[in-house]
Amino acid sequence: MFDFEKLTVYQKAKFFNKQIYQFIKDSGQLDRPTKDQLRRASFSVMLNVAEGTSRFSVADRRNFYVISRGSVFECVAIIDFLKDERLISKELQADFYKQAEELSKMLFAMIRL
Repeated sequence: MFDFEKLTVYQKAKFFNKQIYQFIKDSGQLDRPTKDQLRRASFSVMLNVAEGTSRFSVADRRNFYVISRGSVFECVAIIDFLKDERLISKELQADFYKQAEELSKMLFAMIRL
């Protein structure tokens, strides 16, 4: 097992990514660019956490966690847009927002270390 697989933030990012993928798969109304961007951004959250753990210096690790947190914000912005366009239910939007907020806080704590 790799170290990143033991991290709670990685497990939560993986779950968030799986839920985003399922939403994209189930939604027939999203255009291709929006689907692709949301898919890449949600995947980036977990991938940057994983890659950050492979770095030896604190500064290098922190950089990947900053990028991961930025991808969380990108997901939230896309989901906010989808809410305004009525392409996502209020309940699902609220669930994604809650998960993203938790990820953001966890990553912020890792960045501050």
